Amino acid sequence: MAIFDDEPKKKARAHEIGQDLSLLSVGELSERIGILRDEISRLEAELKTKDTTKSAAEALFRRG
Repeated sequence: MAIFDDEPKKKARAHEIGQDLSLLSVGELSERIGILRDEISRLEAELKTKDTTKSAAEALFRRG
């Protein structure tokens, strides 16, 4: 509980790894799956970007 009204409130996590899933409804589970799929896509896109940058750097240094 915040002592002062202007303190930022903690945002509830959409999903926590290892969390007890037995208390969630089918709708909540479906929503979390969607959130996690979106996050996986975001992580894969970042990985692809980093791999492209790494490959370009390796190619540059092989020339010299």
